Amino acid sequence: MDLLRRSRLLLMVLVLAMLPASSYAGVFISVGFAPPVLPVYVQPPCPQPGLMWTPGYWAYGDDGYYWVPGAWVPAPYVGALWTPPYWGWSGGLYIFHPGYWGPHVGYYGGVNYGFGYMGVGFVGGMWRGREFAYNTAVMRVNTTIIRNTYVDRTVVERNTIINNNHVSYNGGPGGIQHQPAPSERLAMRDQHMAATRMQMQHVQAARMERSSYFNNNHGRPATAAVARPWNNQNRSSGISQRPNFNNRGYQNNGFQNRPSNQGYQNRGNVQPNNGYQNRGNQQWQRPNNQGMNQRPQQQWQNQQRSEPRNQPRPQDRPQDRAAPDQRHFR
Repeated sequence: MDLLRRSRLLLMVLVLAMLPASSYAGVFISVGFAPPVLPVYVQPPCPQPGLMWTPGYWAYGDDGYYWVPGAWVPAPYVGALWTPPYWGWSGGLYIFHPGYWGPHVGYYGGVNYGFGYMGVGFVGGMWRGREFAYNTAVMRVNTTIIRNTYVDRTVVERNTIINNNHVSYNGGPGGIQHQPAPSERLAMRDQHMAATRMQMQHVQAARMERSSYFNNNHGRPATAAVARPWNNQNRSSGISQRPNFNNRGYQNNGFQNRPSNQGYQNRGNVQPNNGYQNRGNQQWQRPNNQGMNQRPQQQWQNQQRSEPRNQPRPQDRPQDRAAPDQRHFR
């Protein structure tokens, strides 16, 4: 038993030593069987300038693999680029490598996620000063709002790894055989930043969604990509319900995660316009009709005055004044 325990410990140490430095940003996750293939989906258009595309991927939870939908998220700082997570094979285990932000896109196992992440680097756009320009050769954007675009198909062809089987992991049996390129090794030395709070909430919401798990969707998640990240409020609740972002929110500007006005009109209101006028009318009518606002007014009107209202007061009457010759006058 001691020998077996030491062997497992030694194997774990060797695996950790082989991981890139960026992999230590999250919890170490290893699984004994491969993640499912990548689903095929359509990228939602970018709803506003400055958002970065984060491709969907398979994560692992208590009930197995679950799909984290791709989403447009704000960059944490100017010049930041997202390196997506990936699964790698080492020592007979499939190990999860979390994504990170940095000035360059690093190694993500050669997995072709599409939409700019074609296997090597990122070809979906570039920073031009403080603004991000989108390569519409592989990116979908709302051109009525976003004007900072260009088209470059050559860079896409140079950095694409063919993955017709949609394999979602690197190495091992049937995995993608791609070693880090010089540019990807150079990016490993950059200062990295872990996923933002919005991204982590998106992952947690996907983990709570039962339809995201492979055991329920069999590799075809109901929602493979969204324009806005999920959170505990805008994801569907319940085991059998599926999230439907197409019916939630602003259809004109691309915001698809906020509830529409129809949802608020159905909260206990029979008529859309009755609003707060139906709340407690009977309780507030009595103070308004018979309350203190009328009692003081009635008493004041019935009060008898001792003297006419326009009669001058005694102190306002002219007083006798003495003249120098001791004569009095009024």
